[in-house]
Amino acid sequence: MLANNRENSVETSITNEKQTSMIYHLLWQLRDVFTHKLGFYAYQEVMFRSIAAILTSFLIAMLLGPKIIRWLMTKKIGDKPEFHHEALNELTKQKANTPTMGGLIIILAVLVSTLLWAKLNNPFVQKAIILVIWFAALGGVDDWLKLTSDIRHRSRDGLKAWEKLLFQIGGAVLIARFLYSDFRYIDDGTLFWMPFYKYGIPLASWMFVMIAIFYLTATSNAVNLTDGMDGLASGCVGIVSLVLILLCYVASETMTRTSHITWSSYLLLPHIPHAGELCIFYSSIFGAVLGFLWFNCHPAQAFMGDIGSLPLGAAMGYGALVTRNEILLLVIGGVFVIELMSVIIQVSYFKYSGGKKVFKCAPIHHHFHLSGWSEPQVVVRFWLLATVFAAVALATLKLR
Repeated sequence: MLANNRENSVETSITNEKQTSMIYHLLWQLRDVFTHKLGFYAYQEVMFRSIAAILTSFLIAMLLGPKIIRWLMTKKIGDKPEFHHEALNELTKQKANTPTMGGLIIILAVLVSTLLWAKLNNPFVQKAIILVIWFAALGGVDDWLKLTSDIRHRSRDGLKAWEKLLFQIGGAVLIARFLYSDFRYIDDGTLFWMPFYKYGIPLASWMFVMIAIFYLTATSNAVNLTDGMDGLASGCVGIVSLVLILLCYVASETMTRTSHITWSSYLLLPHIPHAGELCIFYSSIFGAVLGFLWFNCHPAQAFMGDIGSLPLGAAMGYGALVTRNEILLLVIGGVFVIELMSVIIQVSYFKYSGGKKVFKCAPIHHHFHLSGWSEPQVVVRFWLLATVFAAVALATLKLR
């Protein structure tokens, strides 16, 4: 009975998807011309629309970038690097007054490209859009309070830690609760999947929600901590988003047009119908961060800020939740895990030892900078590590 309900729900969704979207909807309305007369079927394929989304978001970022950077400069929304480390302050003094909140470029490019190319009645796409808007709004408020000295005299503090965490958890609870409701009719959706093990572990609803809250808040904070050098966070996010594109495709797509065999069943991975539409969302992220890197590479013309890092981090966690690859994300996003753990270790040991430190400075990219690596060396080497982590994660897909 559950399987029948799931099949009926999927069939209804497929029928409705033909009726709502933007570019897809326009091409569907003109299908007599494009499909029947010209033989153009590509717009129906996820991979075609994913490539179109990459190009669209990249172009939007390139076009909007100079305008947004100039606007941020006129508003004097510039960074004021200030660390509790004299040597690090000396190394970063040339970054003073570089516009921050440049993540606005990424968010606008992602949203516009997703709205243009994705099927908008897909429940996973809907939640992805809500997630980005929620965390971007939170990050924007935090950035604004940090960088404007005339707002309640909180120019360097921004939101208090508990305030930010409260809104992160609030957004995560909403996404997790509604995501679980979508998974009720998907056998693999409410299971917890481990690498190297081909069977899922059943989860109670409260356990699913708790895991989702942890991942969305942890990943958003991890990317936020990584955003400390020119191009570091954006480059690593681009690499992770490429892997998530593949995972979303594998989770839902069949192996051939005429086959009923899915890639997920072939690889013994969880099968999540319609998760493939998120390929467009993560392709939009990939294109947007590539465009942003044009302005964010060393020496940066703009910094991402919380308005970009928080939603991008949450999006990484969301992709793992939808495809049921929470544990695998720890490998895919290994650089972000290392950055987050370096802060936890540093703070914990500092309190335990009465003032001693494990690293010269945390997050760990500052430690290597203070150890003599130039900033471009740190960034490129961390990109290489991110690529290796992504390759290792992909290598585990067939090891079941």
